[in-house]
Formats: sequence, structure tokens, C-alpha cells
Amino acid sequence: MGGINLNMALLAALVLLLVSAGIEDARTREIANWKNAAILALAPLWWWSNGLSLLPDVALQLAIGGVVFALFCAAFYFNWMGGGDVKMIGALALWLPFQALAWMLIVMSLLGGALTVLLVIERLVRRKDGNIEIPYGVAIALAGLIAIREPLFNQLS
Repeated sequence: MGGINLNMALLAALVLLLVSAGIEDARTREIANWKNAAILALAPLWWWSNGLSLLPDVALQLAIGGVVFALFCAAFYFNWMGGGDVKMIGALALWLPFQALAWMLIVMSLLGGALTVLLVIERLVRRKDGNIEIPYGVAIALAGLIAIREPLFNQLS
């Protein structure tokens, strides 16, 4: 196991990547591939530092992450989400145990819906035409930050 210092460093890196990705998506409606790749690449270190066994723990994380990524690839196929959003959800799924992941997806959906309503209202007020491009990475990042709060604070006690 890597210990508390490695766990804290990994969580800090994840927090910075999520905040950075959310801000970038709000500004440009894109999330840089390197940010999603970094979230993905740090997950095995997170597993190691938390003492996850290869079987069944890591295998389960990979399976859940793969299923989540595949489901959201369908959303991308139907043009409901951007590719960066899908990659971020898939990478983040590798960090979270099932219950925390389910919570994150629920919170993400609620935040994404609220963000959509706000952008629809803004569009009506400004009398804009055309499609609304939702920066769903903001909702994903906020939900991810909410979902990791427990491991973050458990490390401090």
C-alpha cells in the first residue's frame, strides 16, 4: 500500500484535474484529452495505494468502468454528450466504488439537468436561436468532486 501521503497526492491531482476540466468545458465546450488520460492513468495508482487486490477488486473496477464508458458511448452516438464528457465519466468510474459511482451519476444527472434549464432560460432571455451546447463536463466535475469527498475526508481523520 502507498499510504496516506500517496492517497492525498492522488486525490489532490484528481481534484485539480476535475476542476480544470470543468472550467475548460465551461469556457470552450471541450475537455482536453490529456486531462481525461491523466485521470485514467492515475486510477491504477489509486487502486494500489488503497490496497485493492487484482481479483476481484481491480477486475470489478475495470468491468464497471467499461460498462459505464460503453453506456455513455451510446449517449455520444446519439449526440447527447460530447466525447470529452464520455471519456471523463469513463475515467472517473475507475476511481469510484460502485455505490459512490451510482451516487456520482445521480448527482451528475441532476446538475446537468439544472445546467440545461439555466442555459435554456438564458437563451430565451437573450432571444438566441440555434442549438444549445451544454458544458456537461461542469456537471461531471462537480458530481465527481462531491463523490470523492468521503475518501478525501476519511484520509484526514
